Amino acid sequence: MNTEVETHKAPGRSHRQGIDLIELMDRFDSDDAARVWFESIIWPDGRICGHCDSTNTIEAVHRSMPYRCRDCSGYFSVKTGTAIESSKIGLRKWAIAIYLELTSLKGVSSMKLHRDLGVTQKTAWYMLHRIRESFAVLADVVAMQGPIEVDTTYIGGLEKNKHANKKLRAGRGPVGKAAVIGAADRATGKVTAAVVDAETAATADAFLADHAAEGAAVYTDEASAYQHLPNHEAVSHSAGEYVKYLDGVNIDTNAVESLWSTIKRAHKGVYHHLSAKHLQRYIDSFAAKRNIRDADTADQMAAVVASMFGRHITYRELVGAPQPLGQTQLALEPW
Repeated sequence: MNTEVETHKAPGRSHRQGIDLIELMDRFDSDDAARVWFESIIWPDGRICGHCDSTNTIEAVHRSMPYRCRDCSGYFSVKTGTAIESSKIGLRKWAIAIYLELTSLKGVSSMKLHRDLGVTQKTAWYMLHRIRESFAVLADVVAMQGPIEVDTTYIGGLEKNKHANKKLRAGRGPVGKAAVIGAADRATGKVTAAVVDAETAATADAFLADHAAEGAAVYTDEASAYQHLPNHEAVSHSAGEYVKYLDGVNIDTNAVESLWSTIKRAHKGVYHHLSAKHLQRYIDSFAAKRNIRDADTADQMAAVVASMFGRHITYRELVGAPQPLGQTQLALEPW
């Protein structure tokens, strides 16, 4: 009788060290504990003035700014010069918000965060966008060595489901949706993506110029926007071809399409509407989480906090007039 037990790999990334809710609350049991953690990440080599980057600083007696710079005479805290600058929310709640967003594969809605943290929905919405602003650093992958899978997807509701006064009445397919081009590097497993006006050869060239190493092999579908690319191979989705085998190599776009799948599930199941104005931040959040998914939860949280430096964005900037995005801005409903 064979008594050998067949072993199966555990689902998900079982090698990662997570943080459960009890441990999270123990780690961040006060704003002071959270402050010490934030400071260890923002200032790994010692305290730095958030106004002028001077190291000539001292502790100060101030209602909200615990430090003063001897060079510029400015008062500052660990929030100064970061994405959470001027926030009145305590650092404990910020640490918990980062944890909740990171550990939710499809993200957290502002309505859920407002209930979880005991803040207003408006505050939760602002907090999440400031966290997503930090994700942009982790989502900006350059010099991909390849092979690189490149694809374009479209985000937005169907024209037939829109209210009559929001329909563009300009055709079918991707009409009324925002185009997003993305790439997945098989060498590293990293992904990156950008909102664009349309799927064109010029768009593909500009995107790859920013993110691909010279001479990297590129795998795409049969879209005409990619056919001119050098070192290029394609699969024909319209002909039912999703994987092509060439010299022992799989030619497909499955990795980048996996990113699209996560975004669209989140669109339908968590956010319901993604504003064209803020779409890039949402795209960055999903790409960033994919890029750091092999790290332990504590290291993921630290990576997000480290990326907050220099990413300050005001509420006025978030709710102000959007930048032109061609037809895209007409397509997606706002929050």
